[in-house]
Amino acid sequence: MAKDRSQRDEYTTPLRRLLLGIVVLCLLAIFLVWRIDSPRVERFRAQVVDRVVPSMEWAMVPVTAVVNLARDFQSYQRLSEQNQELRSELRLMRAWKEAALQLEQENARLLDLNNVRLDPRLTYITGVVMADSGSPFRQSVLLNVGERDGITDGWATMDGIGVVGRISGVGPDTARVILMTDASSAIPATIQPSGQTALITGDNTSAPAVEFLENRELVRPGDRVVTSGDGGVFPGGLLIGQITADPGGRLRVRLSADFERLEFLRVLRYQSAPQIRDPGDIVGPRNPETALTPSEVGDG
Repeated sequence: MAKDRSQRDEYTTPLRRLLLGIVVLCLLAIFLVWRIDSPRVERFRAQVVDRVVPSMEWAMVPVTAVVNLARDFQSYQRLSEQNQELRSELRLMRAWKEAALQLEQENARLLDLNNVRLDPRLTYITGVVMADSGSPFRQSVLLNVGERDGITDGWATMDGIGVVGRISGVGPDTARVILMTDASSAIPATIQPSGQTALITGDNTSAPAVEFLENRELVRPGDRVVTSGDGGVFPGGLLIGQITADPGGRLRVRLSADFERLEFLRVLRYQSAPQIRDPGDIVGPRNPETALTPSEVGDG
């Protein structure tokens, strides 16, 4: 058996070498033919391609399948990356949607406030907030308007939405505003829709307390608080804020004005009702044409 195997190797080894040499020569011949620039060789190459390539389509099927599989894998990878990007954008869009809804609600609230018509006799002058007191015991701001602008003590100030405070101290070019949150501030107010009257007193916190309420049972958190105009200090109908309750159950006011960003304030020009010095003025002013002198009264 060993002898037969050795004889078989003696025939197969030279045959393999011969076939390998033939293949190498054929490849070299093809390479040379494909590199020769000649019209005849070009026609020969075209004829070879026309005859060989159509008949070799079956051999290209696996290669084509592998190429398509690689392309599909790359496409799937791109789809996966796009899917992750879309998910991150979706999370971002949800956050923007929530912010848009909040802005829409705030815009609707501001539009509703803008539709409120105040006293047409009210005019205002706008001042820039120059500085604040910076003291926890006295909360006030300084405006760049004063006596030269006709500012008077007691006039109400607003930030465009809600009441901020009142003028307390006027100089030639500046005026100081005592904020509603100051402990010395007390503003008569009306709570809507119940119509209850109360006194909004500051206590150096961001939410002033509601004092001297007539009937607490008629007041609910979220009720609107506006100035009542009692006392002739503030005009009536100015928005203050909404009723809220602290953890202890005490009613407070969530102010509509943004006290964290006070940049410009409106000072409302408001002339209170004239003081009555004569009891007869309660009925009405005297008419000079119909008024009688003491002598005429005696003659009558």
